[in-house]
Amino acid sequence: MHAGPQQMLAAIRERVWVTAGRNIAKQIVHQCVKCFRAAPKEINPIMANLPLARVQPSFPFQTTGVDYAGPLHIRDRKGRGFKTSKAYICIFICFVTKAVHIELVTSLCTEAFILALRRFIARKGKPNNIYSDNGTCFVGAKSEVKELQNFLSASKNIISDKMSNEEINWHFIPPRSPHFGGLWEASVRSCKHHLKRVAGNASLTYEEMYSLLVQIEAIMNSRPMSPMSSDPNDLNPLTSAHFMIGRSMVAAPDPDVLGIPEGILSLFQRIQQLNQHFWKRWSREYITELQQRTKWRAQGRNLEKGAMVLVKEDNLPTLLWRIGRVVEVYPGPDGINRVAVIKTINGNIKRGFAKICPLPICANTTTSTDSEVI
Repeated sequence: MHAGPQQMLAAIRERVWVTAGRNIAKQIVHQCVKCFRAAPKEINPIMANLPLARVQPSFPFQTTGVDYAGPLHIRDRKGRGFKTSKAYICIFICFVTKAVHIELVTSLCTEAFILALRRFIARKGKPNNIYSDNGTCFVGAKSEVKELQNFLSASKNIISDKMSNEEINWHFIPPRSPHFGGLWEASVRSCKHHLKRVAGNASLTYEEMYSLLVQIEAIMNSRPMSPMSSDPNDLNPLTSAHFMIGRSMVAAPDPDVLGIPEGILSLFQRIQQLNQHFWKRWSREYITELQQRTKWRAQGRNLEKGAMVLVKEDNLPTLLWRIGRVVEVYPGPDGINRVAVIKTINGNIKRGFAKICPLPICANTTTSTDSEVI
């Protein structure tokens, strides 16, 4: 009846004494496929190094992550007899400074996201790289951006060659692997945290909701990027706003310098000095904090091609998870595999190792379940 190793060993010792019986019992239970399917274990590779886009100084939002949150319910007008409709939060986050930009969109279609992206570019500048999950609006947006680039390339008589040759490189994380996008997932959670405490269950108009989201954006851009000191004489905490406007969102206004002779005050040198000071603190305080690893410190099992695995499904019990065979693995920059393509009875799927549970059988072993899949 698939008992544990302790009970199995006790039942065997009622008849015979097996040398090293405890280890053998543990090995048998560990290699039992039915027992493993009842309590599967995922693969936990060692935590990879931070991507270069997060540790190299650059302009804000040069490398950007984007995600959606919602839905929210907004009313068409104040007073009685109003109608409600759905709206969604589109969050853009900078990889380097963790600065956020929030847009309010009225649907999940590609056209609505393209308009939000254009508003973001008009205010924050055009990014070189955008990272997102595999949402349908994002996948469609990639083709829309390509069509827009083709249009710009064909309009050389109107738009300069420099503008028409600029591109946005779009990157998608593996399907159903939100930990690959932890940067923007944390921003979504922080935005919901403030929205829930300020608005609650209140139904707001579009203008009220958008104004509230902009204020939440200012709060998120005022968060300290490194641990604060208890010394009252220490510097003010470094925030994302320092890299965008040169000061905190709630800092006091700059002093009047119109009366100072121009030869004494070099505005350009002062701005350059402040900018270099911010980046020096960023590398000394923020990057040091990012290097700390709280989990995934040791290398786990390395999944190879041909291995039989279970595909983790969050909404299904473990005994109903699909079985498949690994047909391709994708290593990271450090050479450690973290993503795999799995052949199942419904076709090939791509998953991160956090959604894969390798079965305790040899890759070349053919079982009845294996024949059904392959």
